[in-house]
Amino acid sequence: MTQKSSCFGIPKSAFNAKVGFTLIEILIVMAILSIIITVVIVAINPNRQFALARNSARQSHVRAIVTATVQLSIDNRGNFSCPSGGTIPSTPIYIKTGTGGYNLCPCIIPTYLPQLVIDPSNGSGKDCSSYDTGYTIQKDASSGRITVNAPSAEAGETISMTY
Repeated sequence: MTQKSSCFGIPKSAFNAKVGFTLIEILIVMAILSIIITVVIVAINPNRQFALARNSARQSHVRAIVTATVQLSIDNRGNFSCPSGGTIPSTPIYIKTGTGGYNLCPCIIPTYLPQLVIDPSNGSGKDCSSYDTGYTIQKDASSGRITVNAPSAEAGETISMTY
């Protein structure tokens, strides 16, 4: 017995064959993919990664400020002198213009730093006329050592450098 072909020698049963995925199969694959994506995002933890990147920038900024103040001290025969800021207090004070701030910018920009460094989260301003770096500076009364801090450090880190 020969099978009847419908068109061009193709059996009729081939036209009735169901090809493709069912809705259930597609939903199961989508559910598995969403679980995998969720696990990967949780493992990467983008908020923590961004916080670590900002802390890395803060570490670099604190190091740059300390290096600039060291160079300023060396040029003044070992004495730190900044007429625009006056005497550095023994308690932390923000490096910024205005009340409650220590105006360090005119003493180190552009001679020791090409531009002002600003905290990635809390700093503002780009020139010496009006700025808030988001970093603090203090001078130990007994040793005379200067410390620069990044009080906005994230992820439980403490970023500080003393010379």
